[in-house]
Amino acid sequence: MPIVVEKLSYTYMQNTANAHTALDDISFTVGDSEFIGLIGHTGSGKSTLIQQLNGLMQPTSGRVLVDGYDMNDKKQRAKGRALIGMAFQYPDYQLFDSTVFADVSFGPRNMKLDEAEVKRLAAEALELVGLDPAEMMEKSPFELSGGQKRRAALAGIIAMRPKYLVLDEPMAGLDPGGRRDVLELIARLRAELGCAVIMVSHSMDDIARSAERIIVLNNGRIRMIGTPEQVFADTAELTEIGLDVPKPMQLAAMLKQRGAAVPDGLYTEESFIEWLGRAVKHA
Repeated sequence: MPIVVEKLSYTYMQNTANAHTALDDISFTVGDSEFIGLIGHTGSGKSTLIQQLNGLMQPTSGRVLVDGYDMNDKKQRAKGRALIGMAFQYPDYQLFDSTVFADVSFGPRNMKLDEAEVKRLAAEALELVGLDPAEMMEKSPFELSGGQKRRAALAGIIAMRPKYLVLDEPMAGLDPGGRRDVLELIARLRAELGCAVIMVSHSMDDIARSAERIIVLNNGRIRMIGTPEQVFADTAELTEIGLDVPKPMQLAAMLKQRGAAVPDGLYTEESFIEWLGRAVKHA
């Protein structure tokens, strides 16, 4: 069953003079194993929305169903929340225990599993994110590098084998190599766990490379929703709300202005390089 968001609205400081509607009549679904990219300018409602998905915040109206569990209901919320793993933008907010092992095993241990199973899940999770369990288990998470912290935080989530993985700016602050590593890691997690991914990002290139569908938020409402081809084809709409298109599309537009016969839809580096290779070959 999917995640279903139905007519969801959320107002901060409701019934006060400072009331602010952050989400307004939001509806969409997330299918099993689907990769959803969530984009929008700062203040568009992205972070508020993802916190509704696992019940960290309760809607003013509407509801979220996670595999049929109503996240407005306290008893059902616990069952729905067990299906969702959430990684925040800054891994330091999620790492808290004295050792990497204690941190990664916290979730499985709270699931009342026996110690042997806890250790197995923690070791498997560390291996999945590219960290050597033998080397990392007894280290303090606060002694790790930035990239290692991000991986350890993810390991703590996937140790619970979530069905849905919600990622808030997982590549924030990383260099291009680090960004590629995280995207490859997410792809590997999807392949290994079969989980769906909802990823918030300001990078149109990262979204273009990975997402199967994109939701564009603007002022708390869904402005656009569709495949990358559909969303990035509407350059004027994205520009109007302060968003860029992926860099390959920007480069393609520059070449068109100079008279080059560049096809539409080159929104990833791979598609642009493939076209360029063919164009040079037949020049």
